[in-house]
Amino acid sequence: MNIVIITGGSRGIGASTALECARRGLGVILTYNNQPAKADDIVRQITEAGGKAAALKLDVGDSHSFAKFRSAVESTLSSIWGTTQLAGLVNNAGYGLFNPIETVTEAEFESLMNVHLKGPFFLTQALLPLMKPGSSIVNLTSATTRVATAGVAPYASFKGGLEVLTRYMAKEFGERRIRVNSVSPGAIRTELGGGLNDEFEALLASQTALGRVGEPEDVALVIATLLTDAGGWINAQSIEVAGGYII
Repeated sequence: MNIVIITGGSRGIGASTALECARRGLGVILTYNNQPAKADDIVRQITEAGGKAAALKLDVGDSHSFAKFRSAVESTLSSIWGTTQLAGLVNNAGYGLFNPIETVTEAEFESLMNVHLKGPFFLTQALLPLMKPGSSIVNLTSATTRVATAGVAPYASFKGGLEVLTRYMAKEFGERRIRVNSVSPGAIRTELGGGLNDEFEALLASQTALGRVGEPEDVALVIATLLTDAGGWINAQSIEVAGGYII
């Protein structure tokens, strides 16, 4: 069984991706930061459906914890699956900040950078020795890197940096036959930034060619495809999953 790690897997896109990966026969290690009960519920759903999963605590914004996290991953791989190798990593964990540039503090800026760019960089570095040839890495970026939206400049900037990093990872990891792609969601019904109210959802739907906002499952289907052999010849790409948002 191939095992993948999904950061921020207790809710939203991460949770839907964990469930979809399990449906496709993958073992899943999902991480959570401060919602262990939700993470445990996703693990329960997977195991009750006949799959295998585990949840580990991880603060993606704290790169100093990554060595300890890798040890926990190694222990989990051995105890649950009897292996020492990973087949995939989804750098999904994140949060939103909606402030105009003139009010963003340095602390807020650095926190966003740590979670959305520095964290994925050094977490991937820490887990790379565990990833077997043929593995796949998926970085979650954002349609806000293409469409400027007032109030999300730092978030979008770091997601843009992650999109560039994706191509460099694909270039450098190619010798190991590790594929790296980014998935760029548009307007999705999640808790990011406090979620959607009816008025905001109607606005976003009106700006989307398919006439609705996306669901976490819409994005999960694409991520899971990239993690399996079905996406085996897709590499170094940024795939927007947005239903035709502002085109």
